This record gives sequence, C-alpha cells and structure tokens, in this order.
Amino acid sequence: MTDAARPTVADAMALPELHVSDHTTIDRALAVLRGARTDHVLIRDDEGHCAGIVTRDQLTAHSAQPWYTEATRVRDIPHDCSPFARPDMPLSEAEATMRERSLAVWPVVDDDGVALGVLTLGPNPRTAA
Repeated sequence: MTDAARPTVADAMALPELHVSDHTTIDRALAVLRGARTDHVLIRDDEGHCAGIVTRDQLTAHSAQPWYTEATRVRDIPHDCSPFARPDMPLSEAEATMRERSLAVWPVVDDDGVALGVLTLGPNPRTAA
C-alpha cells in the first residue's frame, strides 16, 4: 500500500482476468464468463484500449430481448464505459464514484487507456483480516 492513511485504487484493484473484443458476440461472451466462472468481462477495442465492462446479468438480459440475434455484439448493448478509475485515484473517491454510478465493478486504466485491473466494491481481499 502506498500510504496506509490514503489508500489508492492501485492498492485495492485486482488484475483483470478476462478480456473480450468489442466485436465478440453476446453468446460468445456469455460462454467465456461461464467457462471462467466469473461475473464480468472487460471489453477492449481494436487498439487494445479498455472500451468498458459488461456483466453476466447485462449479457443475459440483452440476450432475452426481442431484437437480439446471434450476431449481436457486446459493443451494441449498453455497458459501463469511461471514465474509468485511475491507479493513483484515492480509493475513497473511487468507491464514492462507484456508488453514485451504481457500479459493482469498475475498470482501472493507465494513461493510454489500457486496462490494468478492476476495482470491486466490498471487502478488499488484500486488506481483509
């Protein structure tokens, strides 16, 4: 931890486990999530920058819509987009922002927009006793 009195997002973030291209279909993204047994996946654009994050619940809800087809891509559905958390952002500020935006998980990106990790609300496994 950089400063015990003022933890940052970098102190609490977890490494990003999964990424999919924004061209990935909803069905494929759901298969990835099921296979990895996780609830969210980061979305990257053609340049490798973080384009957002989508949850299993969001994908499942959209796959049940009447306009849905097997060709529907993750970029075509509403998902959390920037601004994203920064590693040097105070953790308290990031948590407040997440609550305001009703986010359970938030991408953390570097100056170039590449995902460094994810921040989740709740107990931090690094700091939990």
